[in-house]
Amino acid sequence: MTPPFLTADLPVPHGFFTRQGGVSSGRFASLNCSLSGRDDPAAVKANRGRAADALGLAPDRLSGLNQVHGIAVATLRAPWPEDDRPSADAMVTDRPGVLLGIVTGDCAPVLFADATAGVVGAAHAGWRGAAAGVIEATLNAMEALGAARGRVAVAIGPCIGQASYEVGPDLREAVLAATPAGEACFAPGRREDRWQFDLPGYCLLRLRDAGVGGAAWLGEDTLANESKYFSHRRATLAGGGPIGHQLSAIALGER
Repeated sequence: MTPPFLTADLPVPHGFFTRQGGVSSGRFASLNCSLSGRDDPAAVKANRGRAADALGLAPDRLSGLNQVHGIAVATLRAPWPEDDRPSADAMVTDRPGVLLGIVTGDCAPVLFADATAGVVGAAHAGWRGAAAGVIEATLNAMEALGAARGRVAVAIGPCIGQASYEVGPDLREAVLAATPAGEACFAPGRREDRWQFDLPGYCLLRLRDAGVGGAAWLGEDTLANESKYFSHRRATLAGGGPIGHQLSAIALGER
């Protein structure tokens, strides 16, 4: 079975996968692609293999990260083993056939491509990483491989939308300390001393300020669509417990 995925206006093989089309069960149903959760490792391996195959690449071409909500960027010259992945929140490559994969459960998956230079990147951008500069760090790493940020096309995949994302004053103050213009990404909340934060809008703001060639959000809210996406906040509001994560991936086509 080929799992469904969304694409954007990027000139290279890529996909934003949903939670559908996999073999996992229970809270992980069904296309859970997280390497660090409590799901059956064999099921996760099968799910990741299905995703790689859907993009026309062998399962062993897919590389992931130990994501830590930071700004470290890894550069891939070849795929690395799943049990030897670095702690980072973004990765870049200029090697055809290397599939960069990140997992998210409300944070923003951000895919980057400079097809002219033959450089791609992928980043995991929660509010903390975005405010700290993971987007800019990814662009810097791409430029080190020969990309030009004015040519870089960027797509932000499914993540928590503003209507679903109520935040408190601590988060708001941290974002505004990093990016004063981020004030535009907060709307009044439904409760006193609360705001609705536009995470994809904030990522787009950072991308525009960084000078990319173009960027867009797919407009898919993870919390709002339980049948289609995993959501950390949805699980938290329901009392917690383990959840799955969806995969977003990008590669250069084979030359």
